[in-house]
Amino acid sequence: MPQSFSAPKGVPDYVPPRSRDFLHVRRQLAQPAEDAGYQYIELPVFEDVNLFARGVGESSDVVSKEMYTFTDRADRPLALRPEGTAGVMRAVVEHHLERGALPVKLWYAGPFFRAERPQKGRYRQLQQVGVEAIGSDDPALDAEVIALADEGYRSLGLTGFQLLLNSLGCATCRPGYRSKLLAFLQNLDLDEETLQRAQANPLRVLDDKRTEVKAQLGGAPMMVDHLCEACQTHYDMVREYLRAAKVSWTETPNLVRGLDYYTKTAFEFTHPLLGAQSGIGGGGRYDGLMAQLGGPEMTGIGFGLGTDRTLLACEAEGLPLAPAQLVSVYGIPLGATAKQSLVSLAADLRRKQISVDLAFDGRALKGAMKAAVRTGARFVVISGDEDEAQGVFQVKDLATGVQVAVPRVEVSAHIAAALSAGAPASRSADPDSDHPSFASTGDLP
Repeated sequence: MPQSFSAPKGVPDYVPPRSRDFLHVRRQLAQPAEDAGYQYIELPVFEDVNLFARGVGESSDVVSKEMYTFTDRADRPLALRPEGTAGVMRAVVEHHLERGALPVKLWYAGPFFRAERPQKGRYRQLQQVGVEAIGSDDPALDAEVIALADEGYRSLGLTGFQLLLNSLGCATCRPGYRSKLLAFLQNLDLDEETLQRAQANPLRVLDDKRTEVKAQLGGAPMMVDHLCEACQTHYDMVREYLRAAKVSWTETPNLVRGLDYYTKTAFEFTHPLLGAQSGIGGGGRYDGLMAQLGGPEMTGIGFGLGTDRTLLACEAEGLPLAPAQLVSVYGIPLGATAKQSLVSLAADLRRKQISVDLAFDGRALKGAMKAAVRTGARFVVISGDEDEAQGVFQVKDLATGVQVAVPRVEVSAHIAAALSAGAPASRSADPDSDHPSFASTGDLP
């Protein structure tokens, strides 16, 4: 017997019908960015491993523990992308996008890869929608980016999520705070690996999820209490603009995020119904990243929203997601000649951006009607021998139960006009009915 295969561990499949919900979530998360003038960027799935080591930070778990790395045939060190910001900054520098109008506003979507321990909501291939706004230090831009994420979640109907907010300071105020935090951490009972991480970036310890570490962090100095005047002013204005955008948040002084490049504004969205893996998205400002990657000194802010986890959050709240309708029109041919006519009609309607499916393999009328109802089609178009002779299609509106014979030259316009007018009050169609209106009037038994 041939070997059967399964998806790699920690890599989810999205198959119908759940795949429709997945696509709906991704579209809704991206739509606010498009509405705000952000343009799409398609990124490579793998990059030079040093891009992430330098950009994300060698002390981060992402780089030190979770990256999928390999060498190509020329022994070049490469990595599957673990996040999107470093790749976007590389592309902006490489293609000189920063020389155009500022800020550069970009959005992207797709899979990212981390060698984590798989569990519900924590995958080795994770899906994200991200935005990056590069070239402006305006706190109103910080608020805009956060508001876009907030709107994406709300557009799905989510109500149970929370926005956590903090400021991580800048190159002026962070060194002094770093010394205070490091002195505090050195007095704790930490393992050698954690102490080494603290030497590289002590803020990373505040992000440690282990209970035995978190229990010792009470009383730790917090960055928000040591901000310089410029950072404090920036953070105050971000919050003022969030109030103006009617976005609510929770002050979270120990929020540091998991990547080393963040400065000033940092934020995370969580959903309590997801348990331990409650994060559904987050981001922040990264003012020194572009220069660190070989570009000019230029500021930036962005986010990555988890498509997988957002879908789980929607399911946890019991939200209806993608419409059940797969197509608007379902064609049922009763004979070989009729099939050619309906194939031609389907092509014409699709050119008008009207979705169409057909019954194949000579399916009997009753079975074809059941299939039509399952697609959620608004209209069924039936053709048989007598309809062919008369030059008409039988068009049945499943919302009203009304069936009419429409001349073939008029049927596309008839359906397009009815769809643009919207659906009337729905009346369920019974696919098991023997009523003649379920058949071409010329082909009843």
